[in-house]
Amino acid sequence: MSFSIPKNVPSFTSPDRDFEDGAVGGLFGANRDLPLYKDKPYYQRSGRNQRKMYRRKRFLLGFIAVFGLFYWFGYFSGTGTSILPNKKKVKEIVDWEDRKEKVKEAFMLSWNAYEKHAWGNDQFLPVTKTGRQMIPKGMGWIIVDALDTMMIMNLTKPLEKAQHWVEHSLTFDQDSEVNTFETTIRMLGGLLSAHYLSQDLKLVPVKKAAEDMYLNKATDLADRLLGAYDSLSGVPFASVNLKSSEGVPSHADGGASSTAEAATLQLEMKYLSKLIGETVYWKKAEKVIEVLDNNGAKDGLVPIFVYADTGNFRGNEIRLGSRGDSYYEYLIKQYLQTKNQEPIYLDMYNAAMSGVKKHLIAKSHPSHLTFIAELPNGIGGDLSPKMDHLVCFMPGLFALGATEGLTVEEARKAEKGVKWGVRQEEDLKLARELMRTCYEMYNVTATGLAPEIAWFNLKHGKSDDGELIEEDPSKDIIVKPRDAHNLQRPETVESLFVMWRITGDEIYREWGWKIFEAFLEHSAVGKGAKDGFTSLDNVNEVPPTQRDNMESFWLAETLKYLYLLFSPNDLLPLDEVVFNTEAHPFPKFDMGRLFETGWKRLPRDKEGEIIKEDPIEEKPENQKKQEKE
Repeated sequence: MSFSIPKNVPSFTSPDRDFEDGAVGGLFGANRDLPLYKDKPYYQRSGRNQRKMYRRKRFLLGFIAVFGLFYWFGYFSGTGTSILPNKKKVKEIVDWEDRKEKVKEAFMLSWNAYEKHAWGNDQFLPVTKTGRQMIPKGMGWIIVDALDTMMIMNLTKPLEKAQHWVEHSLTFDQDSEVNTFETTIRMLGGLLSAHYLSQDLKLVPVKKAAEDMYLNKATDLADRLLGAYDSLSGVPFASVNLKSSEGVPSHADGGASSTAEAATLQLEMKYLSKLIGETVYWKKAEKVIEVLDNNGAKDGLVPIFVYADTGNFRGNEIRLGSRGDSYYEYLIKQYLQTKNQEPIYLDMYNAAMSGVKKHLIAKSHPSHLTFIAELPNGIGGDLSPKMDHLVCFMPGLFALGATEGLTVEEARKAEKGVKWGVRQEEDLKLARELMRTCYEMYNVTATGLAPEIAWFNLKHGKSDDGELIEEDPSKDIIVKPRDAHNLQRPETVESLFVMWRITGDEIYREWGWKIFEAFLEHSAVGKGAKDGFTSLDNVNEVPPTQRDNMESFWLAETLKYLYLLFSPNDLLPLDEVVFNTEAHPFPKFDMGRLFETGWKRLPRDKEGEIIKEDPIEEKPENQKKQEKE
């Protein structure tokens, strides 16, 4: 691998160190006040330096000249606000290395609190300082999910303890039902990513575990998950019993599986197949996509439920939030994972994104924010101006699909691979617009943190006719009380990371830093965050009521993407790795002779509709006899 991990980063040699005694002073400051620019210059006002009239004329002229230059560049800021209209400011010099270290400290605060109060538990409740298991012996939900984050951050001591727990305490031989999707993306994905990163000698020099320990654990888990795919159609059941490897239909939703969950297992299963040279995982995973595609969803937009036994969709509700989101994500990522050797997934992705642009893109009033709406009654029905925070993975996805992980400059000049054209320019423009909207979902709330769900004002103005657009996003975005909670979700910072890597526009780093500040300010538990960070009840209340739960993706995704956002671009470059939907990085690879795309799309007409063959008419028995005679 060509990326390297900086070795001059200080390690946390004492997991139990006391962060109250000044160790996190740089993170929170004396009053937990985190200015956007830590090194913002301050100057005294010029009135304090008035000169007497007897000064020589040339000195006065020189002073006026210097004053003019200082005014032009906006230096007279007093206590932070200029006394004169300030139209130009000197670009601040930001220490991104320092900001990256702040994210690492936040991770360690979270990890130390978990280790102290809930070690080995699947869930951590930082307010009450307790933990809970999801199944009797636990699954390592938090530990396994955070392994690769510790590797990326070069955290030797915590990783050694986590690795020891995985090797000696983690067992999947339990008579318990688990969610097929969540277990695949978090546990299987976390183990596979840890295996991948542990092979790089430039990473943290932890004591070597048993040979292929992570891979062996991953294979054991995958073998148990295979039973979920034993439905009549090949679409996996929502759950699976780990001990018996028996698939279990959903206990809700009429027994149907979530479309996104069924179609977000492929990166993990195919990478495992590549690692151990067994095709069974690959074939099981790709069969799911074939069955879903054979439904012939209009314009590539799939309903959010599918029956495992029949492989048919249930209902016609379409959304890119919960139950729909990562179906689209894994189309383009499967294409990228195998180094563009499976164009079938690019075709499906392009068709789906055309459908998104045709049916789901809407504009809010009065600021004309671009957002992705929902179709509760399917194509042809009314738009619902509702957008889950989950949808904020889409800015990054549009950008990733446009450049395939290259920077914009590289993609536009590429002679192989990316075919740059009007579509790619449009998708990149749409990515920028959606990214701004997702940021505003944070920016308009009292805490600076986004709600779980946002609703948009769809009152139509005249902005399409060229009139000036009123810039007040707080009028565009509506936060309903039941949707106002914040679960420490990663989708917005994930897209900020991708947008920064692809465009090089520093505004995305600045937005990420502002979001990180808001998390520090409002979700910290205990003095100096000594008890970690937690979810919130209402982002429009200050101080907000804290929910008693730290999500595992806070460590696995949110802090990881923030750390990568502030890191050099050669750390896990997007043209060499693909992240699963839980932010676990896998390497791109050649398919080789052993693997192939084992299916083809049914023929379609110009409208994208499946061309149905005329049924063969059964001849009457008397006609058959006459033909024989």
